[in-house]
Amino acid sequence: MIEAVIVDDEIKALQSLSWELTNFSDEIKVEASFTDPFEALTYLDKNTPDCLFLDIEMPTMDGFQFIQKLTNKNFPVVITTAYNQYAIKALKNEAIDYLLKPIDTDDLKETIAKIRKHNAKNFTADRLERLLLNFNSNAKHKKITFNTDGKLVFLDSDEILYAESDGNYSTIFLADGHKIVLTKKLKEVNELLPADSFFRIHNSFIINLTKIKEFLKTDGYVILESNHKIPVSRQKKSDFLDML
Repeated sequence: MIEAVIVDDEIKALQSLSWELTNFSDEIKVEASFTDPFEALTYLDKNTPDCLFLDIEMPTMDGFQFIQKLTNKNFPVVITTAYNQYAIKALKNEAIDYLLKPIDTDDLKETIAKIRKHNAKNFTADRLERLLLNFNSNAKHKKITFNTDGKLVFLDSDEILYAESDGNYSTIFLADGHKIVLTKKLKEVNELLPADSFFRIHNSFIINLTKIKEFLKTDGYVILESNHKIPVSRQKKSDFLDML
């Protein structure tokens, strides 16, 4: 199902295009329509349709200004206009196609085909990321998620030894010897880790409590299964002992 949004200040033109789309195929649904571009922008800030049909000639804000104000651009835009001189400019302003009013059925078929092709090819990283995060939010599949180097990394608690601060960056040390560098402060990393198995033992370190092999009380260090030696700060020592 292709979910479409229409923005056109002329109510008759809006109704006509809505009718055309609705009757074109049962695979197309007009999710919302607006004669006020400002209301449309508010809606599109929170919703991502499969395509947007946008009138170019509107008195309070023309279509090109509208496109520039869009904060969410994860969908193809089709310009609708009575003036074909706007066609080239429209395509340069991130529009996938344009339709001349009154809209011809054959032209509409070609535009819909372009939308289908675009959406099939551009199953965007953002959409895939949302799919993965929604899947991971299921308690049955719950993993710790880190966003780094343009990718999502999903880890079980048991795979993480400890995290170390480096100013505005943090490094995650894994049981298999690998490292993950994050552009997050250790405080932010701490919020991502489950409190029942991870503890911030020092301003610069968070450890996996299940990976502790020894606690050197006199020296104020813990030894992890990997033989990493991690300091325990005086301020954290009491709380740490309570956790144990």
